[in-house]
Amino acid sequence: MQFGIFYEHQLPRPWVEGAELKLFQEALDQVEIADKLGIDYAWEVEHHFLEEYSHSSAPEVFLAACSQRTKRIRLGHGIVLMPPGYNHPARVAERIATLDLVSAGRVEWGTGQGASAAEMGGFGIDPDQRHPMWLEAVTEAANMLAMSPYPGYQGTYFSMPCRNLVPKSVQKPHPPIWLACSKRDSIHEAARRGVGALTFAFIDQSEAVKWVAEYYDIIKSDACVPVGHTVNANVAMVSGFSCHADAEEARRRGLDGFRFFGYALGHHYIFGEHVPGRTSIWANYEKARDVLPVSQGAGGIGTPDQIAENMRRFEDAGVDQVVFLQQGGNNQHADICASLGLFATAVMPAFKARHVAREAKKAKELAPHIERALARKQRRPAMRDADIPPIVALGGQQAKQESVDGKTANFGRGGEMQVPLEDPLKKVGA
Repeated sequence: MQFGIFYEHQLPRPWVEGAELKLFQEALDQVEIADKLGIDYAWEVEHHFLEEYSHSSAPEVFLAACSQRTKRIRLGHGIVLMPPGYNHPARVAERIATLDLVSAGRVEWGTGQGASAAEMGGFGIDPDQRHPMWLEAVTEAANMLAMSPYPGYQGTYFSMPCRNLVPKSVQKPHPPIWLACSKRDSIHEAARRGVGALTFAFIDQSEAVKWVAEYYDIIKSDACVPVGHTVNANVAMVSGFSCHADAEEARRRGLDGFRFFGYALGHHYIFGEHVPGRTSIWANYEKARDVLPVSQGAGGIGTPDQIAENMRRFEDAGVDQVVFLQQGGNNQHADICASLGLFATAVMPAFKARHVAREAKKAKELAPHIERALARKQRRPAMRDADIPPIVALGGQQAKQESVDGKTANFGRGGEMQVPLEDPLKKVGA
């Protein structure tokens, strides 16, 4: 089993000058430390307008910065909001490919739909259309990365003509695709589409056994028809995290931040009424703290022995990756770094020692099922050269519509650019 770290960039009120700068710089330091310690993944969310809960609206920028401070850690979008109202599919594909290039092929392409009223309302997303929007956008963005040229698309939620998307990703035909999952049904959907299940439902190990078994049963069945051009058969589950030699100190350092994470999530997604720029979620959390239930999903909070025991249960359940939510609420940077260091030396080595053999066994078992799943995918045919439409330069279009005096034309707003109106190659017979 592998391990990752997860970032919402939480920032509880009251805010002081420089707090966001400190938050982002400390997060970059943490990812750099995690890379050196041998942590396998760093995941970064995309959220908009979710004050205190998540100040991560441009994950591609943060992950690009991480790419230049790290060498081996996988850099995961956890996730990209795929409905075209948030991000045009071509722009997603371009950003994924570019990040894959600057990171030398370390990108994990997590995808999702978004579910908060603040985000959907802010971008004009119809809640009832989120899933078909996701499916259309992911399908076509994957085609853009895999095809040269992309033949174009006339769809329900976006359309574009034939274009050749550049650059292309290092990982061919595209980086591994994941789906954000918060319910059992969405884990089933991830399996049906042949993508990794990045689960944000905080469950115990007994539930994990069922969810993982159902996921892999679908991967092995005729119901699996890949949305992309590969199958990424993996299940990752998120857990709270704080590792210390003293169990009570581990809880003191990590549990409150994890509980705030759950409360702030509920505020924005379930029960809250938010006044932009005014509501203090942290103040409300403090009033409710004593009556909140003990958080599920806190298996990564405790002593090294306690955490190792909990992680072994996830490993036995078939979970492929546990992702630690260590930056929550007011959890302190120094405590986070110390926890990562202790975990990496006292817990992680045993799991790493078992991982290679476990992955080899899994790959052998799944290989024929994945081959059959890819054969079921209906692929868009490559375009014949004769069918690829030329793109006539704007100047050529204008020249056909109006009479132009001389051999130059005006372009732009700030001055005159002298360009030939005919292709010089035509004059030499090229």
